[in-house]
Amino acid sequence: MDFKSAKELLELCARENCAISEIMLRRECTEGETSREDAIKRMARALVIMRESAAGPVYSPVRSMGGLIGGAAKKLSGHAGSPGSIAGGVLGRAMVYSLAVLETNASMGLIVAAPTAGSAGVVPGLLLALQDCRSLPDGAVVSALFNAGAVGYLAMRNATVAGAVGGCQAEVGVASAMAASAAVELMGGTPEQCLTAASTALTNMLGLVCDPVGGLVEYPCQNRNAAGAANALVAAEMALSGISQLIPFDEMLDTMYAVGRRIPLELRETALGGCAAAPSACARCGG
Repeated sequence: MDFKSAKELLELCARENCAISEIMLRRECTEGETSREDAIKRMARALVIMRESAAGPVYSPVRSMGGLIGGAAKKLSGHAGSPGSIAGGVLGRAMVYSLAVLETNASMGLIVAAPTAGSAGVVPGLLLALQDCRSLPDGAVVSALFNAGAVGYLAMRNATVAGAVGGCQAEVGVASAMAASAAVELMGGTPEQCLTAASTALTNMLGLVCDPVGGLVEYPCQNRNAAGAANALVAAEMALSGISQLIPFDEMLDTMYAVGRRIPLELRETALGGCAAAPSACARCGG
């Protein structure tokens, strides 16, 4: 069940007549030398951690270690039901959960890196929102997480998920691709539609720089997680409608990696450019 590319993954799905999540689960059992039950149990534990990290700050706001973020998830949650709210349903909840996970991370709470700590809010943000709004069982979400894992694995194997190497496109961008693919499977889409959504999501975030203020994974990281979840929702909806993607996911990964290597050093997690170099940001961090 091992696969080295999205093309090989789709071939396996066609040969075995099953979803991406099933192929990834079988790969995990084979490569990890573990039983199917244990693999599912570990992923179910990951879902529990995701849910706890996404729920805590909504009810009990926490200040980040660097003091740059804290309380945003609760504010957005309270705004959601007001007459002035313009983003409801899945999108509204996905934004809240994404912000909350980053608050948990920045306050030294327990999160699931998906694929990194700085982009940990995107996947749970969208999947938990879908679960809430569509009353989906935990088992379905656990399967979707295996799907997300397959996309993340391909990104790590063939490109990068490190902001220091490829910019935020490699972190939030890949997380958005993972969430988009998982959401498509969760809503009954085909493997082809899953990877179409992943490619679309990555395309939309191509070139995104990594410029953490003060060198802390707080701002603008938190905002970009919410944006990544929204982007994943857009990509998933387009794929489910039958809209095709010109560039296959394998080629999109190659493109993202090539662009990432051309991003200047100042815009790759060094806090020397972008938002980190803005006067207000510098002042907030003591110069």
